[in-house]
Amino acid sequence: MAKTQDFTKMMQDMMASLPMDATKFKDAFKSQAALSEKMAKVALDAAEKSTEISSKWAKDALAKVGDLSKTKEEPADYAKAVSDFASSSAEMAAENLAAFAEVAKKVQMETVELMLAAGKDLSEDATAAMKKATEEVTSAAKKVTSAATSK
Repeated sequence: MAKTQDFTKMMQDMMASLPMDATKFKDAFKSQAALSEKMAKVALDAAEKSTEISSKWAKDALAKVGDLSKTKEEPADYAKAVSDFASSSAEMAAENLAAFAEVAKKVQMETVELMLAAGKDLSEDATAAMKKATEEVTSAAKKVTSAATSK
């Protein structure tokens, strides 16, 4: 019966001969964790600002409804109160939507800045890693070539 060959030793030898720097993996993990932390901060700041805007809008709207619900002297005053409420509601909506747009714009700008910085760091790291790997592979190839020619 045929016995299955154990490839463990061969794989260990192959992996040991490959130039690999584990610190690059560690550095990449740290960079990714830092980027995630910064992105989370941007998202949390935006959520906080959005909540503040929504809360203020709701309080202002409730105050306007309180004014609307007060007893009036003349029937025409009710029509004027409704008209005033409608116009102030439209004005509040425009102001608050503009505030939400500013929050979104800020999030977009901060995200782009973070991604550009991360891309630049990644590019620099990749270039350094490729340069080092090329040097190591070249060195290993020279060793193999000189060992083969000396035989």
